[in-house]
Amino acid sequence: MSISPHLIETYDEAAAFLDARIGLGVKPGLERIAAAMDVLTDPQASYPTIHVAGTNGKTTTVRLLDSILTASGIHTGTYVSPHLHSVERRYSLALEPLDEDTFRQAVADVAPFIEHYETTSGEKLTYFETTVAIAYQAFAAAGVDVAIVEVGLGGRLDATNVVEAAVSVITGIAMDHMEYLGDTIPLIAAEKAAILKEDGLLVTGPLPPAAEGAITAQVAATGSKWMRSGSDFALTDSFRAVGGWHCTVDGLHAVYEDLYLPLHGRHQVDHLATAIAAAEVFLDQPIEQEALVNALAQVTSPGRLEIVGRRPLVLIDGAHNAQGLDGLAQTVNDEFPDTDRVLVVGFRGERDVTELLKPLSGLFDEVIVTEAADKMAIPAADVVAGVRAAFGPDVSIETATPVSQALTEALHLVGEDDMVVVTGSLYVVSDARDRMLTD
Repeated sequence: MSISPHLIETYDEAAAFLDARIGLGVKPGLERIAAAMDVLTDPQASYPTIHVAGTNGKTTTVRLLDSILTASGIHTGTYVSPHLHSVERRYSLALEPLDEDTFRQAVADVAPFIEHYETTSGEKLTYFETTVAIAYQAFAAAGVDVAIVEVGLGGRLDATNVVEAAVSVITGIAMDHMEYLGDTIPLIAAEKAAILKEDGLLVTGPLPPAAEGAITAQVAATGSKWMRSGSDFALTDSFRAVGGWHCTVDGLHAVYEDLYLPLHGRHQVDHLATAIAAAEVFLDQPIEQEALVNALAQVTSPGRLEIVGRRPLVLIDGAHNAQGLDGLAQTVNDEFPDTDRVLVVGFRGERDVTELLKPLSGLFDEVIVTEAADKMAIPAADVVAGVRAAFGPDVSIETATPVSQALTEALHLVGEDDMVVVTGSLYVVSDARDRMLTD
């Protein structure tokens, strides 16, 4: 096979190679990515993978696993999606995001092979498929001990699912992306459980009862072993602390007491318990307590219940589905109960804005609706109608674009002891985070 080199000499050229594929949309299926990886001689087979699926909490769980395994002496690579700010932020090696030059080299390594596949097959890889190919090749080039990979959408037909995972993880199941995954919990669960392969090891976080049948069927069909939250491992204690949560996790190999997780949101400690169990399964032994404590001390989860400003407090959260917005509402109620608040919100895709926002009703007196520079953004007027239906006639609603202007206006509405919450699509959250962290 003769491969003609595609010279990518700058970061901008690498980004352009990806950006040229943005208009190809979402194309579930493994045929293209599997064939392209074959041209690359299947780099994803050269290291073990922990594959993380679930409706919410995937990125946080990946980050927790990354920190825990790194502290345990394991050389890690991670892939998450979508990204905040810039595409190289999808990837990390040993806790460090790829810098621009390493990313450029990673793209340069795969570009000629992808173009060869596309020329000979007549098929084009999508943006997402290409980012996955870059990840798997970059991890092979770096000689990682394990890749920790977040599923993009569902599981069965997701481009990441060309791996035979050493450990499969499902953080939880809820309704989202029904146009692709099905409109019931059992159907969605079946799509996510399909990441589990023959003789696999599966770790699951808290699940709704309706999800259990589909997962049980996949476990049986693959002859796999299933470690379940609540029976095989459990979060046995948790209480709120300044800036996060204290908890105890009864793991698969040991009990881990007096853990401090510096993340907001009670549901984050559920993700911690799941990550600890997955790490134990991968290591096949207990995690050293000191390593675990040190790992958690440096955990962050950008764009997920993240504080990006103080006086006034600014909380950003990419809560874009019903379960996520329930978690945001609970966090605001439990952790910031005595503040006046302004909401900045914008959504994308096929969303029932009214239903999504109902959990936040009564928590905000003023709302600023915005749109990110995203062709799939829901028009502000439609979001305004959804806010009005969810919050009632008394709430004050304004519109402002771009997102940076909406956030500026929100900051002008609150005092130093008040709070601004930014939520909705990760595009909105990313723009707000840029605005706050570059001031």
